[in-house]
Amino acid sequence: MENINLDQQRQEQARRLARIERRLMVIELGMATVYVFGWLLFGWSVDLRDFLLTLTGSPWLLVILFAAVFGGIYVAINLPLLVYDGYLLPHRFGLSRQSFRDWVVDQGKSAALALPLGIILLETIYAVLRLAPQTWWVWAGIILIVISVLLANLAPVLIFPIFYKFRPLGEDYRELVDRLMHLAEKAQTEVRGVYQFDMSSRTTTANAALTGLGRTRRIILGDTLLEDYQDDEIETILAHELAHHVHHDIPVGIGIQSLITFGGLFLASIGLNWGVTFFGFDSPSDVAAMPLLVLVLSLYGLVTMPLENAYSRWREERADRFALELTGKGDAYASALTRLADQNLSDADPAPWVEFIFHSHPALGKRIARAKAYGTIPLE
Repeated sequence: MENINLDQQRQEQARRLARIERRLMVIELGMATVYVFGWLLFGWSVDLRDFLLTLTGSPWLLVILFAAVFGGIYVAINLPLLVYDGYLLPHRFGLSRQSFRDWVVDQGKSAALALPLGIILLETIYAVLRLAPQTWWVWAGIILIVISVLLANLAPVLIFPIFYKFRPLGEDYRELVDRLMHLAEKAQTEVRGVYQFDMSSRTTTANAALTGLGRTRRIILGDTLLEDYQDDEIETILAHELAHHVHHDIPVGIGIQSLITFGGLFLASIGLNWGVTFFGFDSPSDVAAMPLLVLVLSLYGLVTMPLENAYSRWREERADRFALELTGKGDAYASALTRLADQNLSDADPAPWVEFIFHSHPALGKRIARAKAYGTIPLE
């Protein structure tokens, strides 16, 4: 395997891109905080509720209308940032191949999926708030778990194909398919086939995954990966993905995320009860308290993000170990990670504080060094 080192010019671009993305995140966070506090402190949420009550007495319709106004205004305010971060910035760094029209179409598809799901979630939360004001957070948490499991099963067969074209790998890749299926058998993981999808229609980046649960589990490879990577490299990447299924990371992750969700909803219940007194809401189920609900859950998400990422980094490091032990191809894995770092403009050596707060994977520089050392340093 050819020894490939990180391209320093590409890495400098990756560091610049990472800095810009962090600044954009801070800007968006600041905008969202000011926006939500404005609704609470200036009484806009109560005024909007009172106005909507003159239009409808249905609690179900009231939730939809309030969310449409509250969320719609923020989307309009945030639109320039969305266009810059989602379209202009990737083009500036050569990561996107999409035309503006195609990008807008994708945003429309995402909205068409997110809006119904968001409405269902909101209506569910407010329904249980009305029915069980003291224990609503427990019932809402259980329902969210069920939805998470359903999405994990349905995403590969119903959602992903909305954005990408999937097709089984043909005879041209028969040897690779056999190697990957054999690798899955070796890892005692049942998969339903190996598919490629047209990443190149949207991006210059490369990726691969093992998606789905049970009967929907399948190996998917971006066509950009198939074009540029050797079979040994692809094999090690898939070995890493297989590790997550062998270690039951998906169901365990859903379980851990569920506990975190329960914690956030419990704090939200405390916040809503406090808001009844401080802001004069009619009850915790008062739709006017929606900005407060969003604020509490968002702040909770910021606080727990480093903890979730720390757990994720441990899980990803364990998957790297598994991939090396399963394939025995440390050089190929180091080569694959190096290619991915440069091609996807991923900062391989972020500052420790950046890695701690923002990264769900160990720094690529560490992962590459560990892969190179495999065979010379025993894995514990």
